[in-house]
Amino acid sequence: MPLQGTVRHRSGVPAKIDHYFEITRRGSNFSREIRGGLATFFAMSYIVVLNPLILGGADGNGDELGGARVAAVTALVAGVLTIIMGVWSKYPFALATGLGVNAFIAVTVASNPGLGWPDVMGLVVLSGITMFILVLTGFRTAVFKAVPASLKTAIVVGIGMFIALIGLVNAGFVRRIPDVAGTTVPVGLGFDGKLVGWPTLVFVFGLALTIALVVRKVKGAILIGIVASTIFALIVEAVAHPGSQGEGVPTGWSLVTPSLPEWTTPDLTLIGQVSLFGAFGNLGITAASLLAFAILLSIFFDAMGTMVGLANEAGLTDKDGNLPRVDRVLLVDAAGAIAGGGASVSSNQIYVESGAGIGEGARTGLASVVTGLLFVIAMFFTPLIYLVPFEAVAPALVVVGFMMVSQVGKIDWTDWGVAIPSFLTFTLMPFTYSIANGLGAGFVAYVLIRAVQGRARQVHPLMWGVAAAFVLYFGIGPIEQALGMI
Repeated sequence: MPLQGTVRHRSGVPAKIDHYFEITRRGSNFSREIRGGLATFFAMSYIVVLNPLILGGADGNGDELGGARVAAVTALVAGVLTIIMGVWSKYPFALATGLGVNAFIAVTVASNPGLGWPDVMGLVVLSGITMFILVLTGFRTAVFKAVPASLKTAIVVGIGMFIALIGLVNAGFVRRIPDVAGTTVPVGLGFDGKLVGWPTLVFVFGLALTIALVVRKVKGAILIGIVASTIFALIVEAVAHPGSQGEGVPTGWSLVTPSLPEWTTPDLTLIGQVSLFGAFGNLGITAASLLAFAILLSIFFDAMGTMVGLANEAGLTDKDGNLPRVDRVLLVDAAGAIAGGGASVSSNQIYVESGAGIGEGARTGLASVVTGLLFVIAMFFTPLIYLVPFEAVAPALVVVGFMMVSQVGKIDWTDWGVAIPSFLTFTLMPFTYSIANGLGAGFVAYVLIRAVQGRARQVHPLMWGVAAAFVLYFGIGPIEQALGMI
């Protein structure tokens, strides 16, 4: 049930804001919402740097989008959509370009000969329009409600593990081991099994401080941890100059080298450079439809899983695990795919890093308004995101991950029909670095096991359809091979 707070007597504008966002009724206050909005922005601002790198390659015609243009539009679209999410849905969910989808379209879709970026982004827009229609018809909401309670809990746990892994990897505490190492272990501790480098020290300092503050129940613990770690990082950069991994220094900053922001004039010329049906003309109806389907499934279930996890962690769901006004959340998320594709920065979706703000106490859309405004400001001060390195934010993600994983006890482990699917859901999310993959494995396993148990009638009809869609999703590689697409 939504958190209930003590009614406070306010007057004027503060009272109207409080009433509109239901701040007091949800057990929150203005300072928590502002701190939460700040924490979420710092936790996800890296996308303004990372998205241009992912989409920085050439398309099938050899053309590039341009890093500066992608950065500016990424910040603008994220800011506007997050503000809309906050004002209209009144939930503390922030949006930005979705990781995974952007990599898929950059590596798999845009590499097709003769396919330009406008054609690629047209597929994203079409996927968004399709998802928008599915929300309006009630289908997407119905799927959300058809998911068993234990699987919904597994989604929360999986996202918690995913957030924690993101934090550990971004901080360099856990690193990928190259295949040439000749080992079957995909990740390891630090660099060559050792914790080295000043950036890692920043993370360890921030993690120890944040844990101590959270355990002591200090107000603003997560934000204080981020700010203190950022100050430490700025000092380290000024004194030690550890370099960055992008410059070939393995023990340097993972992506963002901390520095003070400067004014820049945003280039927004990418907006509107999209061709809705260009891909169909270049690839043919079958091939283009398969690519659009893969994009649709990814953004459809990534967002649903993220929303379930965040809402449960914030205590905003009802006794049945459903989110009031969920249609508004899903409509804004669907609009994010349309807006992101139309602006050539890929589909925008709800971010798991919103959990940092929720962990700070955010419970309403006011936090999202704060986050959105900061993204809009970052459009003009694009280097603003260089102020906070990954290593300073990662501790917050690890701590929030713990908070979400703590719900694992709510899963019914005595019923293997939901226990095994739940296990697959929350293990594959971090292990495959994809929320959609974890959901897909869990849904398919749930339907299969219930059928084997002779309890197929207990499975909601929509779950059968979703499971079948995921079978097609996981088999997209062989299908593309059969059609001669790869």
